[in-house]
Amino acid sequence: MRTRVRGWRWRRNPLRRRSDVFEAWAALIVAVLLFVGAPLAGAVTGLRAYDDARAQATTQRAERHQVSAVLLEDAPAAVSSTEGGKQPLYRVAVRWTVPHSDTTRTGRALVPAGSQQGDRAEVWLDRQGHGVDAPMTNTMVWQHALTTGIWATGGAATVLLVGRLALRRVGERHRMAEWEREWERTEPEWRNRTP
Repeated sequence: MRTRVRGWRWRRNPLRRRSDVFEAWAALIVAVLLFVGAPLAGAVTGLRAYDDARAQATTQRAERHQVSAVLLEDAPAAVSSTEGGKQPLYRVAVRWTVPHSDTTRTGRALVPAGSQQGDRAEVWLDRQGHGVDAPMTNTMVWQHALTTGIWATGGAATVLLVGRLALRRVGERHRMAEWEREWERTEPEWRNRTP
């Protein structure tokens, strides 16, 4: 029956080697970094991504405006998908009246699938009058920040675990080399013994 003694690398004993002490300290440092450093890196990255996405959403809201347009052609029909009911958007020809003016313009804008010619649709336009996606919502900003933070945490944890694996291999090589040197010193004594 095999008994495992916890913390043996921290206590003085004749079997402990320098590589054992090194591995014990490395394990402690990696554990602290894994449980404190990786989440902290994810939080900082997520907050930075939130600030960037919020600034981008503010810029988009300032540069884009929504108008009511009449479709000049049919949008392709919706294809059944596994996207959870999210309706795809298609770029079709539309006509709209420029706000604060009686001029009409035509162009291409994104409309929901299955829209018919003559239907009215709310479309988003940039300053040049080109059809664009709607500005980012607060929900989209938070989703971007959380996703970025989670990926950063996972990436940091992966780097730490791969580093820990590399340290273990190096430690194992050093341990074997130390044992080999010890055996070279001890083996002649064992050979010369006679029963």
